[in-house]
Amino acid sequence: MNRPTLSVVIPSHNGRDLLPACLESLRSHRPDGIDLEVIVVDDASRDGSAEWVNAHFPEVRLIRLERNGGFCVAANAGIAAARGAFIQLLNNDAEVCDGWAEAGLAPFRDPGVGSVAPLVLVRSRPDRVDSAGDCYAVFGWPSKRGHGQAAERWKHELAGEVFGASASSAFYRAEALRKVGPFDPSYGSYYEDVDLAFRLRWAGYRCVFEPNCRVLHDVSATYDHGSPALHRRMAKNAEALFWSNLPAGWLALALVPHLGFLAVQLLWKLSKGRAWPFLLGKGDAIAELPRFLKLRAHRRALARSAEARPRFRLGVAPVEAAVDHLAQPIRAGA
Repeated sequence: MNRPTLSVVIPSHNGRDLLPACLESLRSHRPDGIDLEVIVVDDASRDGSAEWVNAHFPEVRLIRLERNGGFCVAANAGIAAARGAFIQLLNNDAEVCDGWAEAGLAPFRDPGVGSVAPLVLVRSRPDRVDSAGDCYAVFGWPSKRGHGQAAERWKHELAGEVFGASASSAFYRAEALRKVGPFDPSYGSYYEDVDLAFRLRWAGYRCVFEPNCRVLHDVSATYDHGSPALHRRMAKNAEALFWSNLPAGWLALALVPHLGFLAVQLLWKLSKGRAWPFLLGKGDAIAELPRFLKLRAHRRALARSAEARPRFRLGVAPVEAAVDHLAQPIRAGA
């Protein structure tokens, strides 16, 4: 069996109502001249999703998980099964647009590119941007480039390097994922893609934003953003990113700004009545701090094996490159 060029991996839990539009878009915009496989990972759904996929999209490879493991576990199962030289993670609440695959794969002609960020538009309001790649501010703030801005401006943006790609629709070089590892299951969901972006950069890879690759995303259709458990997990995951991944020089400079940022966040959470999950999440992070620090050895190992010196683009959207010159190329300092 010939190896496909692109594997599209769609993790799905109880997504029966979301999958039709997602899979139909892939069928309608199937690229010419690109061998494509589509993989749906059914994360122990109870709504008949798996049976529906088998009945209506027999060309789709279906992987059924017996136990619900969350986004990272489902995504990793799909990544492990994928045969493509390149892998796209696609949310079940997303739709691809015409020419998405050709545009998304084009930057990989440069062997130093490990991931590609599409222009992700809000499905209910395609004149607005969901993300144009991800940013990471040195004081510990992950964010989406262009979020909420007019799509017309970003459609004419030149392709260029960004910090990372949102897992709602990110493309990855399969070889790069094998080198750095897939998503860290301890994140569960939220910021797992930022952690992966950091690891790809530690390994010397770059991420490119490609505005001609467009995806529609039904923002946050999969998760309940009012859930205290979700806010607690996000608070912990934010600390995991900060302590596990920042280069040593950045970490020393960022400590005081990070503490100030946490204070501002706490005040905002207090005003919204969400302080308790936030504090619990930070408590969870303190308990796991020794593990976070141990992960830094893995980052140093990636840097030592990298063909290109790791370089970090840290900043706040939309000027994430403003402090790029401070991130000196490094090999092993973490």
